[in-house]
Amino acid sequence: MRFLMIIMTSVLVNNYVLSRFLGICPFLGVSKKLNQATGMGVAVTFVMLLATSVTWPIQRFLLDRFNLGYLQTIVFILVIAALVQFVEIVLKKYLPALHASLGIYLPLITTNCAVLGVTINNIRDGYNFAEAMVSSLGCGVGFLFAMVLFSGVRSRLEDADPPKAFRGLPITLIAAAITSLSLFGFSGVATGLFGG
Repeated sequence: MRFLMIIMTSVLVNNYVLSRFLGICPFLGVSKKLNQATGMGVAVTFVMLLATSVTWPIQRFLLDRFNLGYLQTIVFILVIAALVQFVEIVLKKYLPALHASLGIYLPLITTNCAVLGVTINNIRDGYNFAEAMVSSLGCGVGFLFAMVLFSGVRSRLEDADPPKAFRGLPITLIAAAITSLSLFGFSGVATGLFGG
């Protein structure tokens, strides 16, 4: 039941993009087309899982043990950068079309604050390894959900005819704000189902 609660709250209530506003760069940059949004969401989910599987033991068995907690952010960024390079190499070799469509946004996963936020928050929230992995999966699925949802919204924006002052980035930001409001009702559902 605890794992289900972690996944539900990660996807719907504490969605890193739509509630915590982390990972906005790929959210706005790669959400124009559904296949790009899906590819980026899957790649970020994979990196979140890999990053958590590496950073959690580093934190517990190295940084905490030797009182090096002040190095957490630097170490986590280095680990995430290495993992993103690994994912980029794999995509380039085995899925070149997806690699080409993601373009510059794939290396930007390195600086995606949602990935760093997940790894740090898993430690801060006191999750054990299994809970941290479930949380990362939920956060990744939440990121994918936000990307796909906003891709659908943006496809509708292409057919819209907003006033001249709202065309382009302004209407995109307004649509993103309205999309983020769509998840606020789930906080009451999670509280009712799981008691907190």
